[in-house]
Amino acid sequence: MTASPESATPAAAAAPVRRRGVLAAYFALTKPRVIELLLVTTIPAMFLAERGIPSPWLVLVTLVGGAMSAGSANALNCVADSDIDAVMHRTKKRPLVNYEVPKRHALTFGLVLGALSFLVLWLGANLLAAVLATSAILFYVLIYTLVLKRRTAQNIVWGGAAGCMPVVVGWAAVTGTVEWPALVMFGVVFLWTPPHFWSLAMKYRDDYARAGVPMLPVVATARQVSARILAYSWATVGCTLLLVPATSWIYIGFAVLAGAAFLVVAQRLHGAVRNGAGYNPMTLFHLSNSYLALIFVAIAVDAAVGLPAVV
Repeated sequence: MTASPESATPAAAAAPVRRRGVLAAYFALTKPRVIELLLVTTIPAMFLAERGIPSPWLVLVTLVGGAMSAGSANALNCVADSDIDAVMHRTKKRPLVNYEVPKRHALTFGLVLGALSFLVLWLGANLLAAVLATSAILFYVLIYTLVLKRRTAQNIVWGGAAGCMPVVVGWAAVTGTVEWPALVMFGVVFLWTPPHFWSLAMKYRDDYARAGVPMLPVVATARQVSARILAYSWATVGCTLLLVPATSWIYIGFAVLAGAAFLVVAQRLHGAVRNGAGYNPMTLFHLSNSYLALIFVAIAVDAAVGLPAVV
């Protein structure tokens, strides 16, 4: 288990920080683990839009442009949040906190990366995909990071919309439009984000409280948080089933089984909190990653196989 900041010994707190190389530090600014999750949703959206296997070149261009877009948003987020990152145990190793990258250079890096992502998507896919990706950067930085995050407990609910954009970008890259299946996939990620992030925030509640960030676990009781996690988990599973008209039994089977497992763990968390028993919210956090990945892999497999839609 990871020790909390309060339990760290003075010797551990004074231990020197291992500094990365310059390239590694800039790469860390982009939060590559977050990008991985976003790209997991992009490719299946492209498969469903194509109703088969899309052009490998288009997939590559969309992934590169999407990764640059997400990296831009994450780097700019690091710049805006460097003050709170410095007091949170979970984020204290980020490059700006450890002075591995000057803040001005990180800002320039994020802006240039965003501009390049627009060009890559515009020239390699189409203008709509480029505009959607850029709007996600602007929403994440200007609306979520600078406005919502430090002002409301609903920050992650509305701010999470930026993380839903890769599915719409992927769909637009293939079709040049945004149709209802893309909006359903957007809804899946949108509804999935609160239980995913609130379970993490339950673990790091003290971190957010110390930083003055009103994440829901900071301003609400554990029982209220687990109840909302359960409600959003049900909504997420329900939203996945709205794709039934565009998919076959392959996707439906995966969605039902994976959804059941997701709901069982969410219910166990709420039950443990309600009964005053010991609980580990990170179990749901880790499962939520696997759940979202499985749902979107099922979408890709279903589209690639090409069985007739159920409806």
